[in-house]
Amino acid sequence: MFGCLVAGRLVQTEALQVASDKFVFNLSDYETVNHVVVFMLGTVPFPTGTGGAVYFSFPDPASGAAVWQLLGFITNDKPSAIFKISGLKAGEGGAAHGFGAVPSAACGSVAQVGVSVEPLEQLAQQIPAAGAAVSSVDSFLQFTQKMLDSLYNFASSFAVSQAQMTPNPTETFIPSSCVLKWYENFQRRLSQNPSFWRS
Repeated sequence: MFGCLVAGRLVQTEALQVASDKFVFNLSDYETVNHVVVFMLGTVPFPTGTGGAVYFSFPDPASGAAVWQLLGFITNDKPSAIFKISGLKAGEGGAAHGFGAVPSAACGSVAQVGVSVEPLEQLAQQIPAAGAAVSSVDSFLQFTQKMLDSLYNFASSFAVSQAQMTPNPTETFIPSSCVLKWYENFQRRLSQNPSFWRS
């Protein structure tokens, strides 16, 4: 029903079901993980009127007990979400989760990602841990700027001067100045109105 993805690791698609409405993924070496993506596999939808609250738990350094923090949620209409866990602080949280004493792979530094099936009304009222949400606008802006930089640098690497050009009837040449103008215009419009590309 659910999957869990961490950059540089194999996708986990077999969650440990600890109750009829509770699922857990073990996450080894969590200290090296910055973000976690939780998603629905598309095989089984949530029952009507419900969604999945996503929690993160790692051992409290003082007591060793699991401390759970609410990250956010996924639903049939929003079947995936990315969460930032690198900013979460050990020992903070204690969100009501109902997972009980969940067995984990006790060796090494193991954290857990839990999904709890809950009513949509309840999900809408919960407040995730500070710093867990990833800003989609900032991420989109950063991605777009990096993508445009990469495109311009790649295209510029093929630039030749007028003197170096040789006739080639199969090629169409575009002045690099027009690509640069488009790039600058796009960046300006994006910074003024990040959602303009949706219209």
